[in-house]
Amino acid sequence: MEYQHARNKVYLMNYHLIWCPKRRKKVLTGHIKTRLEQIITDVATEKNIKILALEIIPDHLHLFVSSHPNIPVHNLIRAFKGRSSNLLRKEFPELLKLPSLWTHSYFISTARNVSSETIQKYIEAQSKQ
Repeated sequence: MEYQHARNKVYLMNYHLIWCPKRRKKVLTGHIKTRLEQIITDVATEKNIKILALEIIPDHLHLFVSSHPNIPVHNLIRAFKGRSSNLLRKEFPELLKLPSLWTHSYFISTARNVSSETIQKYIEAQSKQ
């Protein structure tokens, strides 16, 4: 991870984000998983967010991103969860059985430059479990 430069700023804003489906249901598989990856990538591109690592597990996901300091992290979560919930529930009617796709809760951790590699390795290791 390198520091980013923008006009009069130098920054490194890395976030490890985790959230899960309502009732921790194991619904993030197959076509839903593939579509979720695409939606997250689209939102990141629109908001100029760099995805450093993404791992979708059937009952939760890990997302490690680098963001501009002008974007509040709660807005990132809202964008990712809101867009994905809306589109996935329209495209996959089986998700309508849940009262909502995502729980209200989520986990956020900031990461220093030296710990970014550790977080990326942890996220990649999740798929091997």
